[in-house]
Amino acid sequence: MLLREVQDFRNLDLLARQVVEGFINGLHRSPHHGFSVEFAEHRPYNPGESVRYLDWKLYGRTDRMFIKRFQEETNLRCRILIDTSASMHFPDASKPKLHFSVLSAAAVLLMLRRQRDAFGLTTFGESILSESPIRSTPSHFAALLHQLGQILEQPAPSGGSRIATLLHEIAEKEHRRSLILLFTDLFADEPDETLFEALQHLKYGQNEVIIFHITDRSRELELQFDNRPYKFTDMESGEEIKLQAEEFRDAYAAGMAQMLESVRTRCRQYRIDFVEADTAGDFRQVLLPFLMKRQRMF
Repeated sequence: MLLREVQDFRNLDLLARQVVEGFINGLHRSPHHGFSVEFAEHRPYNPGESVRYLDWKLYGRTDRMFIKRFQEETNLRCRILIDTSASMHFPDASKPKLHFSVLSAAAVLLMLRRQRDAFGLTTFGESILSESPIRSTPSHFAALLHQLGQILEQPAPSGGSRIATLLHEIAEKEHRRSLILLFTDLFADEPDETLFEALQHLKYGQNEVIIFHITDRSRELELQFDNRPYKFTDMESGEEIKLQAEEFRDAYAAGMAQMLESVRTRCRQYRIDFVEADTAGDFRQVLLPFLMKRQRMF
C-alpha cells in the first residue's frame, strides 16, 4: 500500500486511521496478540503493583491483567524526524519514499495520540525546515497532520541532507528522555562517522532512537532494472552516469549490503533500533517496531 495523493490533511487523517485500524486488527491474528486492543487506555499489569486499578471486566474477557491508564499519567515524549531532501523524492513521478514516510509518521502520530503521549515533528534537508513543540493536545495533532500534508505538496528540493548536524541540534534541545523516530534513506552529505557521533550524542541524553531506513529496495539496493542502457542522475548533486545495470548489479548489491551491515552493527553497539522499511511493503514494517519499542520503555 502506497499513498499517491493527499489533497488535504483530512484525507491524511482518514488514511492514517485506516492504516492503524488495519494494523491493530492484524495483531489479533498474529503472534503479537498480547498487545491490547484498547492500548490507548490500558497498560499491562506488572507483578507486585496494586490491584486497585485493574480492569476486571477486561480480565474476564481476555484472561489477561491490565491497569487502567488515566490521562494525568506521565506518558511518552516522542519526536518524529523526516528527511525531505531530494533523494527522498525518488522516483520523480510519485515520490514513494517521502509518501511512505509521511503516511507512516501520520499513523504513528495517531497511535501516540490514542495513548495520550506527547509528540512533535521536525522536517529537515540541509538544515531544519520546520520544528514543532512536543505536545499531546488534539489541536496539536491536527496541526501536525496539516503540516505533513503540506510536505507532499512541495516540489523536490535541490541538495542533500545533513543528518548528523540535525541530530546534534535535537540532542541539545531534548532535555528530557524521549523517543526519537528518524525516517531517512541515509543518503547524507556527511561522513558515516559523523552520523554515529550524533547518535551517541542523542543516546547520552538517555533518548531512545529508532532509525527507519526508507528505501525502494529493488532499485536502490539491488539495482533491479531491465537489461538495457540507462542514464542515472544523482538527485542531490545532479551528477550523471551512463551504464547498463546488469553489468554492475552484483557488485553494486554486494557493496550496498556491506554498507548496511556496517550501519546495523554500529546501531547494535549503541543500542539503537535500525529498521529497514521497503516502500513496496506495508506499514507494519514501521508500526510494529514502534509499538514494541514503546512497550519496552514502560
